[in-house]
Amino acid sequence: MTIKYTPDHEWLQVEGDNATVGITHHAQDALGDVVFVDLPEVGATVEAKAVAGVVESVKAAADVYMPVTGVITEVNEALRADPSLANSDPLGAGWFFKVKLSNPSELDALMDETSYTAFSANA
Repeated sequence: MTIKYTPDHEWLQVEGDNATVGITHHAQDALGDVVFVDLPEVGATVEAKAVAGVVESVKAAADVYMPVTGVITEVNEALRADPSLANSDPLGAGWFFKVKLSNPSELDALMDETSYTAFSANA
């Protein structure tokens, strides 16, 4: 299992050619209390860097970008029912969607935890 991060503050937990995607602690902290999430459709093919969903908080709304190209295989219905999971457990129960990777080599352009920690400290 590998975890990668994007400059837009999404994380991916990669297992084989599948990944679980969510927003980072930094993103949820910047947003404040999350009150709504718009998740992609299961079966949709989404290109890397395209908008895959939206997260709305009491402060702002932000796009959730697709970290890699792939097909959405599952969305987190528990998150849809209780958006606050994105705040209380962003790296666990607050995941957004799962994706089957179309081009695993796209992972090479993403950050590891050390790089992301340094990046987000300056964000």
